[in-house]
Amino acid sequence: MEPRRSVGWPILLGVVLIGSIIALGVGWVLVSIAAALGSENAAFYYALLGVGMALLVLVLVGVIVYLFLTVKAIALSQRQSNFIDSVTHELKSPLASLKLYLQTLTRRAVPAEQQADFHRFMLQDVERLDTLIDHLLDAAKTLQRKDIRGLDATAIEPVLQHVREKTLHRYGVSPESIVIACDPAAGELKVLGREADLEIVFRNLIDNAVKYALPDPRVEVTAVAAPKGRLLVRVADNGPGIPFSQRTNIFRRFVRLGSELERSKPGTGLGLFLVKSLVGQLRGTVSVKGRVPPPGTLMEVELPAAP
Repeated sequence: MEPRRSVGWPILLGVVLIGSIIALGVGWVLVSIAAALGSENAAFYYALLGVGMALLVLVLVGVIVYLFLTVKAIALSQRQSNFIDSVTHELKSPLASLKLYLQTLTRRAVPAEQQADFHRFMLQDVERLDTLIDHLLDAAKTLQRKDIRGLDATAIEPVLQHVREKTLHRYGVSPESIVIACDPAAGELKVLGREADLEIVFRNLIDNAVKYALPDPRVEVTAVAAPKGRLLVRVADNGPGIPFSQRTNIFRRFVRLGSELERSKPGTGLGLFLVKSLVGQLRGTVSVKGRVPPPGTLMEVELPAAP
């Protein structure tokens, strides 16, 4: 596997280059002023000083831009490597499991009760692969579309209830694990956007909330009417929480916390990227906070309501 490139060395090199340019520039300015004060042709020295300062600023800006682009390129390469690792793991694990169950069923007689267990496990692996494909397709469609608001007005509570049922089925947790609460005012509001897009947003948020709070998830989803004709949906979980320093990065493409090779939770690093992109196209906002009292995470999505 290709080693990960660090962003430390381009940052250090850029800081050294910028510091060197500034030091040389200051020294040159001092020497030029001293020469101008002791010379009869001071205008020439001051003109030369102005031209030199302009060139110095131009070089300094170029170094800063080069440093920014280099760090951005290396960070993107790291995220892409992380994505490849996660997709490879997401493909290999269920395929290896399916292969093992099928080989067992083919090579020897299996009791009916054990066959039922095998079929259930294989169905879970197929659903895991289906979820991976859905994430990849959703990401591709989201990047291609510029405005998804359209003329559809979608009620939020049925979408939340539908996502709840699918998540309960996927993880096999008790119905009390996910609680949906919509106040009467929010229940009457509709959002300008397709139901499928809203389902992608809240499917990813509620799925993450349950996944990272296993084996005993306690997820609370509330919808309330916000000022200025907007709708606020909160998804709170009892998981380990997200460090404050990472709360902005998690919405970037291919980003997952921790090392991909040491991770036990499935995922591709695209879920929250889809949430951020779709909410932005719906002219809404999404933010992440720590749950009070801790531990846990609170995700807030604010969307404009339909007239």
